[in-house]
Amino acid sequence: MIEITGPTVPGSDEILTPEALSFLDHLHQAFAARRQELLAERQQHRGEAGNGRDPKFLSATAAVREDPTWRVAGAGPGLEDRRVEITGPTDPKMAINALNSGARVWLADQEDATSPTWANVVGGQRTLRAAVRGELEFASPEGKEYRVTTPQEHTPTIVMRPRGWHLVEKHLAFTDRAGRTAPASASLTDFGLYFWHNAQALVDGGRGPYFYLPKLEGHQEARLWNDIFVFAQQRIGMPVGTVRATVLIETIPAAFEMEEILYELRDHCAGLNAGRWDYIFSIIKTFLGRGRRFAFGDRDRITMTVPFMRAYTELLVATCHKRGAHAIGGMSAFIPNRRDPEATERALAKVADDKRREAGDGFDGTWVAHPDLIPTALAEFDAVLGERPNQLSRKRPDVHATADDLLDVTTADSTVTDAGVRSNVSVALRYIEAWLGGTGAVAIDGLMEDAATAEISRSLLRQWIDNRVTTQEGTTVDRALVERILDEELDRLRSPEGDDRFAEAADILREVSLGEEFPTFLTIPAYARHLVDAPEPERLALAG
Repeated sequence: MIEITGPTVPGSDEILTPEALSFLDHLHQAFAARRQELLAERQQHRGEAGNGRDPKFLSATAAVREDPTWRVAGAGPGLEDRRVEITGPTDPKMAINALNSGARVWLADQEDATSPTWANVVGGQRTLRAAVRGELEFASPEGKEYRVTTPQEHTPTIVMRPRGWHLVEKHLAFTDRAGRTAPASASLTDFGLYFWHNAQALVDGGRGPYFYLPKLEGHQEARLWNDIFVFAQQRIGMPVGTVRATVLIETIPAAFEMEEILYELRDHCAGLNAGRWDYIFSIIKTFLGRGRRFAFGDRDRITMTVPFMRAYTELLVATCHKRGAHAIGGMSAFIPNRRDPEATERALAKVADDKRREAGDGFDGTWVAHPDLIPTALAEFDAVLGERPNQLSRKRPDVHATADDLLDVTTADSTVTDAGVRSNVSVALRYIEAWLGGTGAVAIDGLMEDAATAEISRSLLRQWIDNRVTTQEGTTVDRALVERILDEELDRLRSPEGDDRFAEAADILREVSLGEEFPTFLTIPAYARHLVDAPEPERLALAG
């Protein structure tokens, strides 16, 4: 049984219908136990890595990698050309901007770009339901109206990203057949509500129910998603194979199982994505206790051109094209500033360099976080693709990435500066404060920050503390230093009257960076102890 434990929010009667909740219950009865088993395996593997065991390509699945015959299902209707995808949260205004952007795909993000307040979770589903049906409108409190002006058949194809396996939805309670009650799975909640309300409407509109799958750590987790897809399609009488999934390779264990992940999802798989920021965070987190071998420098020194990142992305392209899957590039965090033309020019130049490299490496598409970046990214992919929808025919036989190549972080610049330490504190503090206020994607210092980039900031702080790193200026990075900088940044950022949310954000940052235990994700304790019981932010309603 699924029971609503959260308050009534706009859209509850439309989204949390008895039929939708029954579907969520069936999903949980069938798959919640396997989710828990796989999460326990994650903890075991993380402990092994922390104790000195490096990831490796699996000998047990060598036959899958060596079999030349199998291919994935590939692109579904509306996914044939993915040269530029825009990512963003699912609030009405941002959704309308994405649908009017001219991108080929909209990654409708219920995960890292969304703060999972109950109003955002339900409201995001309401936005998506309206968008799928061509009914999305929005009126701001000032009376400004927003509408989708792009004809429905030319709007970006929607690919929804549910939250990861590690997260729960505490505003829904699941009781299993043994009478045990626990919070619902956030993944099953996000997927289930979207699929139930929209799968058939999407097919009727000439596209389909498509998903980005985040934070996977291996092929067994991919197998679970595949079984969920089969179950869901059969439940509503939809042909099996209608669903398409693109998997984000954003953890170091998944980088060693890319072919196996494609194989497990082969009847539903469209491709893989190079989730660069979470991938960097995963490396830091996985090897946190392994000393200076895996120690990084300032965040801006971990670029896509360092050898271990090159090995990861080139292996992804080669693996995808070997199996008929799209390879989608990652997010360039630089964003334009319409009030600062010079800063915008610098940002566009960096984005162009990034997308030129991806297109040249063989990627079939890429991500941007802002509509103003689409022309720049599109120009780089158009220059390589021309009229072709992708470059699946480019097999990259020159790529021979080894386990040592994927783990060779010593070739990256390990210089830490005083400014880098302060930046990590400041960025993480400002992001967490915005997240507590209901905003999951935030422009900070010319970059688009989301949960993944905040994770890098807080994990680097912990890595430097644990390794007693000395900055270029001679400062030892320890807890006392970070505490002092945090107090200074808090004083600088708080309003004269005092801002409890910044103070709350500082408490969270202390817990997830300086505490005795290092949480696997900052959003787990932040959600459990701060966001769930906090008052819901005022949300802007859909017009009508």
